[in-house]
Amino acid sequence: MPALRVENLAKTFPLRKPLFGSAAPGVRAVRPMSFSVEPGETLGIVGESGCGKSTLARMLVGLLEPTEGRVEIAGRALDNADPAEFGKLIQYVFQDPQSSLNPRKTIRQVMEAPLKRLHGMARPQRAARIAEIFASVNLREEFLDRYPHEFSGGQAQRIGIARALAASPRIIVLDEPVSALDVSVQAQVLNLLAELKAQFGLTYLFISHDLAVVEAVSDRIVVLYFGSVVEIGRAESVFARPRHPYTKLLADSAPVVGRPLTAPEQKGTELPDPLDPPPGCAFAGRCPRATDICRTVMPDLTEMGEDQFAACHHPIEG
Repeated sequence: MPALRVENLAKTFPLRKPLFGSAAPGVRAVRPMSFSVEPGETLGIVGESGCGKSTLARMLVGLLEPTEGRVEIAGRALDNADPAEFGKLIQYVFQDPQSSLNPRKTIRQVMEAPLKRLHGMARPQRAARIAEIFASVNLREEFLDRYPHEFSGGQAQRIGIARALAASPRIIVLDEPVSALDVSVQAQVLNLLAELKAQFGLTYLFISHDLAVVEAVSDRIVVLYFGSVVEIGRAESVFARPRHPYTKLLADSAPVVGRPLTAPEQKGTELPDPLDPPPGCAFAGRCPRATDICRTVMPDLTEMGEDQFAACHHPIEG
């Protein structure tokens, strides 16, 4: 059974009705998508800013109500009527570690909240559990009586990870967990995440725009563009042998030591207007392979090889 399954999940944000005329239908941040994540797997989710990564993440953990579709965790549909039950199954690590921590509460109070509300632990049990978690993320217990502003970015991110672990979840959604950190600290946090995954048997959804990081930590990768899945497959295949032109654009845009910086081939740089989306493939306006069918018919996600799928009328040959 998959650890997490998404079926036709979509999110549309309504717009305010203007004083005159009718309101637009809204902004479709995430278009209907389906995928699953196996237990113990790390699924990387990549795409440029505005592609719907964070909106998807917030729906997966119940912070946003989907417009349509469903999320299943361990075979059970996500039900916001009982958030505590799903808080024990899936947790979220935020992009900005400092702002995700309550500045008025000590780290001990931050850590105790999920232990009290989700597991109903008494004080001695809470103290023992917090000590265990802090040891697992390489933090000293003396930090517990300090406030969030007293920590560096790397320490704050470790605290955010520790807070997620306090709920004893099966799945952790990591939303750009290292993008705000220095490169040396990024490596420490990524190594820590790998150790915690093995130690606690976790399943990760790792969201990032950094292709090198995602490729290094992920088993499979989902590529998003304009709120849709355009390619999905094994990490070693997606960027080595991309089938969708947008995936190739991302791979070619990533800086590589020893390779001169050149602009990748594309017809334009602008994303489509979210208030007036194109009828066919959203990438057609930037794609050098686009033809008339691309501008009129939305391509389906189609198998292009072993465990690799792409939504493209004119895929790149493997």
